[in-house]
Amino acid sequence: MQKEILLSLLDQNRKGCHATFKHINEENIHFRLTEKTASVGFIYQHIGETANILGQSFGFETNVENTTIGQSDTGKNYDLQTSHQLIEQSYTMLEEAIQNSADTDWLEEIEAPFFGAIQRIRLFSIILFHNSHHCGQIASALVKGN
Repeated sequence: MQKEILLSLLDQNRKGCHATFKHINEENIHFRLTEKTASVGFIYQHIGETANILGQSFGFETNVENTTIGQSDTGKNYDLQTSHQLIEQSYTMLEEAIQNSADTDWLEEIEAPFFGAIQRIRLFSIILFHNSHHCGQIASALVKGN
């Protein structure tokens, strides 16, 4: 039953975020909620990079480079398709981590970038909360930004 719960949480996060992500396009990728906040494109890229980089802790290799974590948005153009692929790759990775684990694995500690030793379940929840947090920022920028 634990796998079903984790898969359900992952699916809800994916569907909830996708409801916002599907509205990102070339016309609004540079929208910002305020002058000082990051753009839609930067945040979208950031979600994908972060999930993949943290996902290495679940035993997955990635060649994803950090261009956004701890960085400021300098106005660089981010390719929507690349960002989308990074996000889909991260959801697939998390799904595989769930499918290929035993229930007891989720309480084990693993080493994670930025966090050090942390339980797998905690890192999983951090990734989902991180996705949701930034998805909300994107939604606000799409509706109220310019």
